[in-house]
Amino acid sequence: MTILKNYNNKTKAAFVLLIAMLIILLSNFNTLQNSKKTNENINAIYNDRLVVANYIFQYTNELHTIKANAISTSLTDTQKTKAISTTIKNIQNIDLLYLKTVLTSNEKTSFENFLSTCSTINKASESNNWNLVNNSSDKALQTLEQLSQIQIDEGKSKLAQSNKLHEGNAMMGELEIALLVILSGLSLYLLMIKKNKINLKMPEAPGMN
Repeated sequence: MTILKNYNNKTKAAFVLLIAMLIILLSNFNTLQNSKKTNENINAIYNDRLVVANYIFQYTNELHTIKANAISTSLTDTQKTKAISTTIKNIQNIDLLYLKTVLTSNEKTSFENFLSTCSTINKASESNNWNLVNNSSDKALQTLEQLSQIQIDEGKSKLAQSNKLHEGNAMMGELEIALLVILSGLSLYLLMIKKNKINLKMPEAPGMN
């Protein structure tokens, strides 16, 4: 800061304020980026987790309907096949919505297993293999439990990231306030102090006696 010695106090104050504004500008840019990431996390929690949780609930209901039809003693094989075929079509409609969401690698693997099991259920129903339909439905329900746990874990992860970003923004805000107070005081000090003037007293010329 020795370079500031070459300038007057007003110039020094302006220079200090300029540095403060640059620091605050960079801090605000970082805050905006964090806010953007937080918003993305919130959207992901809703679109890719809460919405998917509803799909899993619908899947579960459809599979229980399939199990009920498979073990029913009041329906003929033809009636069972027709009812299960209708339910499978409902599941396939949900599949299209599920695939529009963002899938993690683990979620993608589990979902592919679920689709394969549903295909097995459909084929077993067409061949009137009701034991396989029932067992495959249980397997599909277990896969849905895995998918449900993934939604919980991913939701917690996104929420933790958002909380961390919020805490960072709050800390930066406090630092900005402290910086403004300190630099404002420093600028005021530089504006108010005066250079000490050195008065040189010239010796009087010797008197003529």
